[in-house]
Amino acid sequence: MDHTHCYAAMSIPTALIGIAILSCLMSVAVLGSLFHTQVPGIRHWCVASGLLAVTATLLIFRRSDAVVVGASVLLVVASLLAVQGFRRFFHRRPAVIWEYGALGAILVGLVYWTYVSPDVSARGAMISGFLAYIRFAIAWLVQRYRPAGRPKYGYHFVSIAAVLGAVIHAVRCVVYGFGIAHETTFLEETPLNVAFLGMAILTLPCLSVGMVMLAHDRLAERMERLATIDDLTGVLGRRAFIARTEALFELAKAAKSKLSIAILDIDNFKGINDRYGHAAGDQALAHVALTISSEIRQTDVLGRIGGEEFALLLPLTGKEEAARLTNRLRAIVAASVSRAPAGDVACTLSAGVDEFGDDDTVASVMARADTALYVAKDKGRNCVVLAGSSQPSDDIVSGLPA
Repeated sequence: MDHTHCYAAMSIPTALIGIAILSCLMSVAVLGSLFHTQVPGIRHWCVASGLLAVTATLLIFRRSDAVVVGASVLLVVASLLAVQGFRRFFHRRPAVIWEYGALGAILVGLVYWTYVSPDVSARGAMISGFLAYIRFAIAWLVQRYRPAGRPKYGYHFVSIAAVLGAVIHAVRCVVYGFGIAHETTFLEETPLNVAFLGMAILTLPCLSVGMVMLAHDRLAERMERLATIDDLTGVLGRRAFIARTEALFELAKAAKSKLSIAILDIDNFKGINDRYGHAAGDQALAHVALTISSEIRQTDVLGRIGGEEFALLLPLTGKEEAARLTNRLRAIVAASVSRAPAGDVACTLSAGVDEFGDDDTVASVMARADTALYVAKDKGRNCVVLAGSSQPSDDIVSGLPA
C-alpha cells in the first residue's frame, strides 16, 4: 500500500525529468567513450549532456526559486555548448557574440520574473524561445555543412530531431508568451504543460543518438581516407589510384574518348636519403606531390604507386599531348626546391607515357609506361619518354613547352 501511494504521489513532470536524467547520463557515457578519437565537438556535446543531467537532477529534488533560476541558467549554457559542439564538428567558428549577450539578457529576465515581478509564463516563454533558436541553428548547421559524398541518413536524422525540438519550443514560447495559456507554478501539471515537457524530453535522446551517429561517420571517413589517400603525400594510394584508373578507363571506352597515363619517378632518390636523411627524403616526396598536384588539370588524377614513384592519369588526352603536359610538370619540379634542415633539396623526374587502347588492360598500359620510364632513366634521367620510343619526348615532339 505504501509503495502504491509513493507511485501515485510521483507527478508526471517528475517522471519525465527522471527519463531525461537517464537519457543524459547515457549520452555522457557514450560520448565520453569517444574522447580518444579527438573528433571535434564531442567534448562540448558530452559536457552539455552532463549539465543537462545536473539540471534535471536539481529540479527533481528541489524547485525553490533559486534552484529554478540556477537550473534555467544551466539549461541555457548546456544548449550553447551543444550548438558550439556542432560548429566545431563542422570546423566553423564556435561562438556567435550575440549569443553571449542573449545569455546575459536571459539571466536578467530570470531574476526579474522570479524576484521582482514573478511571472512563470514569461520566464518559460523566454527560455523556450532561446531553445527553439538553438535547435533551429543545429538543424541549419547540419544541413548547410553536411560533407559531400557522405551517407546522408545520420545528418538528416539529427536535422529532423533538432527541428522537431525547435518546433515544440517555439510553439510553447508563443502559447505562454502571448497569454494563450498560463503557468502559475513552475512545471505545473496541466495537460498542455505535460505535453510540451514530454515532447521536448523525447527529442533529447534522438539528438544524442544523432551526435553519436555523426561522430561515427567522421571516424568512418577517417578510415576510408587512410585506405584511399597516401598519408605522406596526400595523393591517392596505389590501390585507390588503380581503382580510379579502371573506372575512368571503362568510361573512356564507352565514350570512345582518349585516356593517357604517365609513370613518374624521382631520380636518384636513394642519394637524397643518404645525403640529407630520410626525413628530408619524405619532405621531398611531399614537395614533389604538392608541386604536381598544384599544376595538373582538375580532371587529372595523381597517385603514389611506389616508394618514390607516382602515376598521373590524363583523361581526354592523347599520348603526345600527355607527353607535353608531363614534360611541363618535369620542368616545374626541376626548377623547384624542397627546404630541409641540411640544405635545399633539388629533385628531378623521369617519366614514361602511354595511351590506353580499346584492347588494353590497366596493367598492360601501366607496364608499357613503366618500360618507357626505364628508357628515360637509361637516357640520362630528367626526361619524358613515350612508350615504344627510344628517345625522350622532347626530341620526338617539336616545340614541347618547358
